Amino acid sequence: MSEIPNTDPEGIDSVRMTWKNWPRTKVEASKCVIPLAASISPIRPHSEIPTLPYPPLRCKTCTSIMNCFSRVDFTAKIWICPFCYQRNHFPPHYSMISETNLPAELYSQYTTIEYTLGDKNHNPVGEIDAKSAFVFVLDTCMIEEEFEYVKSEVKRAIGLLPENAMVGFVSFGTQVQVHELGFSDMSKVYVFRGTKEISKDQVMEQLGIGVAGRRNVPGAGVGGYQQQKGMHVQNSGVTRFLLPASDCEFTLNSLLDELQTDQWPVAPGTRASRCTGVALSVAAGLLGACLPGTGARIVALVGGPCTEGPGTIISKELSDPVRSHKDLDKDAAPYFKKAVKFYDSLAKQLVSQGHVLDLFASALDQVGVAEMKVAVERTGGLVVLSESFGHSVFKDSFKRVFENGEHSLGLCFNGTLEINCSKDIKIQGIIGPCTSMEKVEPSTAIDFFFVCFILFLDLIQAKNKGPSVADTVIGEGNTMAWKMCGLDKSTCLTVFFDLSSSEKSNNPGAMNPQLYLQFLTSYQNPEGLMLLRVTTVTRRWVDSAANSEELVQGFDQETAAVVMARLTSLKMEAEEGFDATRWLDRNLIRVCSRFGEYRKDDPTSFTLNSFFSFFPQFLFNLRRSQFVQVFNNSPDETAYFRMLLNRENITNAAVMIQPSLISYSFNSLPQPALLDVASIGADRILLLDSYFSVVIFHGMTIAQWRNLGYQNQPEHQAFAQLLQAPKEDAQMIIHDRFPVPRLVVCDQHGSQARFLLAKLNPSATYNNANEMAAGSDIIFTDDVSLQVFFEHLQRLAVQS
Repeated sequence: MSEIPNTDPEGIDSVRMTWKNWPRTKVEASKCVIPLAASISPIRPHSEIPTLPYPPLRCKTCTSIMNCFSRVDFTAKIWICPFCYQRNHFPPHYSMISETNLPAELYSQYTTIEYTLGDKNHNPVGEIDAKSAFVFVLDTCMIEEEFEYVKSEVKRAIGLLPENAMVGFVSFGTQVQVHELGFSDMSKVYVFRGTKEISKDQVMEQLGIGVAGRRNVPGAGVGGYQQQKGMHVQNSGVTRFLLPASDCEFTLNSLLDELQTDQWPVAPGTRASRCTGVALSVAAGLLGACLPGTGARIVALVGGPCTEGPGTIISKELSDPVRSHKDLDKDAAPYFKKAVKFYDSLAKQLVSQGHVLDLFASALDQVGVAEMKVAVERTGGLVVLSESFGHSVFKDSFKRVFENGEHSLGLCFNGTLEINCSKDIKIQGIIGPCTSMEKVEPSTAIDFFFVCFILFLDLIQAKNKGPSVADTVIGEGNTMAWKMCGLDKSTCLTVFFDLSSSEKSNNPGAMNPQLYLQFLTSYQNPEGLMLLRVTTVTRRWVDSAANSEELVQGFDQETAAVVMARLTSLKMEAEEGFDATRWLDRNLIRVCSRFGEYRKDDPTSFTLNSFFSFFPQFLFNLRRSQFVQVFNNSPDETAYFRMLLNRENITNAAVMIQPSLISYSFNSLPQPALLDVASIGADRILLLDSYFSVVIFHGMTIAQWRNLGYQNQPEHQAFAQLLQAPKEDAQMIIHDRFPVPRLVVCDQHGSQARFLLAKLNPSATYNNANEMAAGSDIIFTDDVSLQVFFEHLQRLAVQS
């Protein structure tokens, strides 16, 4: 359980750090073991964040934005930047500023503030205003039952889209079919071969669309549609292949009704020819030709592995198994590296266009999520992995993407994140759904967005590889600015910091006890407005050698555990032969040696400060989690788990690492239980939340009573209420989560009880079964228990 009592630990800023107080030097920081890192949810909604209708004031030297930590000289009408100490004059419209007449950005409680920068898709001549676009890319190589499930969900999604959202449709199997929705008289399809890679120029040529017609066309992003409003526009791509949802819903529903599964014959003993890579290339080329710079999503619905063309992950022969972790470790997956290279180039294309790739994969076998991970993650896309398109995990998650109101994910587009730091702080990089802007340039299309923000983007580009960029890179680095083609209200990024190597700084703020970090996030909200969110936070510098206690009191155990999990996952993917368990153990031993209290070589004397008391338990569960132990998971599942670990907030990510367990019984109200096999009781119901699945586990006696129907008898209403309580709590968890978790209802000693047992501390195993309490359970494993783990940790931490 988390030690943080606050119900909203992220607060108005949506920022959590591993250390709330920072050591002053690089050497002292290295002794802290746990990296200096911040987790930020860039656009998480909060009721207390004000929105201002005017542009922000930027420092003329470092380009940071004026904030509540800026010092103000009201007489001289000057504000002093807390980052570079530059004195800046207020513009004329701030002439009335005084100590009693402050603008909102100088109020101390508004450390996070939003500015409205205008309507990205403002169209001065046209009547159609496209806020976003969705191109559905549907796999047709699946059995009829699955195909009907997915078609039904696509129809429902189209009905939920805003009327002015542009919609396109691509289907694929052995070949790729681009459907011309603007030709309503009959079904008109453009077919692309699935065997070879297709460039954006080839897509434009074969579809008969081009950029030449876009010149001198106001609001070109949606201008093609204006042809129907009496305007002559040469770019017909929008009117033919991308139409407003209100205009093409009937056409698209009719098309889906008539659409059949792939008709190409599949020989016995072979897989279907599926050209997933070409289909995604064609969809990206279509959007790049019609709507560059406009917020758009490619919604890929994939039902099996790619076996044809670029992006292939396996041969067509069923005798060849899909690659496993063991194959990847031994470099025995012949298609893997080539497929990753292809999706890496696709990711670069999508990022340059400002478009997102969402992946919804449903199959009993692998479909290539591990290869597609780079394209999904770098564009800020969503990912859902399920067993069937008829399963609630897919159906409910897919519906959530397109819902409005309180259930909305708050999908936003065209995001950029810029970070300003106090001197001596350097940025190593970010782990999360974004791309470094080191080599990314804005599109050259004539678009209102770039006219409005050319200065803003120039400022960001100028900061690439600036003085605050560290030499060592973690994740997406070598920059102070990142692009997020897609982001939503739960998107979370982890920023890693380093300190300059100098022991003492000569800058004017060297003696300043406060350090400052500023996060600038510009994005297009679902209504099409461009917003800039400015979050400025301050923390204290401390001399960790002289005042270790102050450093310790600022340690956030939950954030530190999640940061270590994200860093471990990254190292496992990037470093060949990386031993994650040993690396975690070594770092935990160093933490305990550094911050524990003990007599040398006396394990019984070891005690750990209360601010670190839960951290070893988090790392014990991380060592056993699916992020580190990949033996029982496919590469697709591992990639899926890691993508969600990297993009969710700290609270949710902590649940992935260390699930929560609640106990229900006649004797007490529902209460948290230890994540231990000893918590199982014959007369108890347990509710386990491991984020990806929610498990309702009935003890043996409870299950017997339920099977006898006692809950249906009037005299046993208390039992009926006991059975109902965990179901209601489980639905509350499922209701607020994306992707929707799998609900497992099981009984003690039943086959699905493994979903619970796999997450519990094995304090009772077959080795000590005689010590277990009556009605409890044992776990058949050779894994060490938490108690044994602690004993070994204490012994190693106190060694001289």
